[in-house]
Amino acid sequence: MSTYTSARPLTVRAAQVTEPGGAFDVVERELPEPPRGHVRLTVEACGVCRSDAAFVNAAFPDVPFPLVTGHEIAGRVEAAGEDVEGWNAGDRVAVGWFGGNCGTCPACRRGDFIHCARMQVPGWAYPGGYAEAVVVPVSALARIPDELGAAEAAPMGCAGVTTFNALRHSAAGPGDLVAVLGIGGLGHLGVQFANKLGFEAVAVARGADKADAAKRFGAHHYIDSTAGDVAGQLQALGGAKVVLATAASSAAMGGAIDGLGDNGELIVLGATPEPIQVSPFQLISSSRTVHGHPSGTARDVEETLHFAALTGVRPMIETRPLEEVAAAYDRMMSGDARYRMVLTTGR
Repeated sequence: MSTYTSARPLTVRAAQVTEPGGAFDVVERELPEPPRGHVRLTVEACGVCRSDAAFVNAAFPDVPFPLVTGHEIAGRVEAAGEDVEGWNAGDRVAVGWFGGNCGTCPACRRGDFIHCARMQVPGWAYPGGYAEAVVVPVSALARIPDELGAAEAAPMGCAGVTTFNALRHSAAGPGDLVAVLGIGGLGHLGVQFANKLGFEAVAVARGADKADAAKRFGAHHYIDSTAGDVAGQLQALGGAKVVLATAASSAAMGGAIDGLGDNGELIVLGATPEPIQVSPFQLISSSRTVHGHPSGTARDVEETLHFAALTGVRPMIETRPLEEVAAAYDRMMSGDARYRMVLTTGR
């Protein structure tokens, strides 16, 4: 493939953290060159995900410092290493939590790439998208349709694919009752996808003030979790085939289990260390299940973007330029950002 012919600076700006829990500094870093099987992307936008805090605070093992985090990347192919086929300079691409796989572990050998033992998460396995350029394996690339801008596409590589993939692979079919627990950064996308996939969508959140937003996202019903028994209200609607748990609250997840109908499933997306309280009696007689769901491969991201382009699903975003990374990060982690924060580079 060809590269851009215009002159390229030998350095790029990147927002890095030099020590666990440290502050962000925007610095000049050497322009990375793509090795065999990799491409360099010009980053146009990168979402700020709550899980970025786990990397910044070294909650995951072997996090490298200085750290450039960011795994919700949207941009364009700029240059390629050897043995790269099918990708050209200028191609619009996204890279999400799935940033490449090893191809040799047992999971990869059976085609289960999302469970790769050495999956390469951007911002962990290699420098991430809080920068003007990033080098990624070609296996991480997803094409962005023309209908989506870079800032809209970026969160789809993590928040979007996680909710879409969980719902399309769930036990629910068209017309089934599907409840989305929490309508924040993940949940507001979950409600939209539930509606567009043909489910009878129920949004569950704290406070009556979120009802209007839930309806705008496509919820057919709204349940205020502070105003009564969530499980009872779900049963009054006929019992949920699926509860998509996006809120990071184990208590709320446990409280929704009795709202499942026969063969219903609680799908856990919200990450929290607290245990979910569930009795075997709640599961056995109605054949209910509780299971987790990861994000999705690059192909899953591409299919998420395509579905969103077809149906009008969009993330609600606030954008900040890269130099305001600290403010964007703090706003996302504090919960002041209602849905998603996205950094833009002006590239």
